Amino acid sequence: MISSITVYCGSSTNLSSSFHECAKNVGEGIANRSCKLVYGGGRIGLMGEVATAASTKGAKVIGVITDKLVEHEQANESCDELIVVKTMQERRAIMMARGDAFLVLPGGIGTYEEYFEVLVGRQLCDHKKPIGIVNVDGYFNPLMKMIEYGIAKQFIRPALRQLMFIDNCSDAVLDYITKNEIYEPTPEEILPMHSMDNKS
Repeated sequence: MISSITVYCGSSTNLSSSFHECAKNVGEGIANRSCKLVYGGGRIGLMGEVATAASTKGAKVIGVITDKLVEHEQANESCDELIVVKTMQERRAIMMARGDAFLVLPGGIGTYEEYFEVLVGRQLCDHKKPIGIVNVDGYFNPLMKMIEYGIAKQFIRPALRQLMFIDNCSDAVLDYITKNEIYEPTPEEILPMHSMDNKS
């Protein structure tokens, strides 16, 4: 059962309204599904938008932030639980552990780092949690093209596509990750060293 959703997203503030609106919808959608929000602990940008919307609708909000980023991302003291840690590695580990599913909204390189960490963990079967991406205004189109290019060049196995769900509708992504229908590929299907060309 999915009871908490970890959301990865940016703290940038000068964004088009479509990004903020989607973040608000995600926060409300998490609350409407009676889930807790786990996120990066900031009160500005999409982080703040998601947290405020979730809290306003009655969801419990758990923020995780490093002491170095408390000032830069303006830590959200309104969180039901605000965890301040020393390193980004600790932050990512806690956010991964506290979420039953992962949802990715647009963000910068920190968001990409978090996304790839959960995706690699899924590929290696270190966890079996669903991963969803909300593709606001086609923001993640270049990312998907890069993955497809890696598949075409045989650095990535095609089965990787089935480890994540991407859609421009936040409700569609939330519905997917809360269904908890997990695809479990075999190592031969998902790991690049098990290329079909290497089979005798």
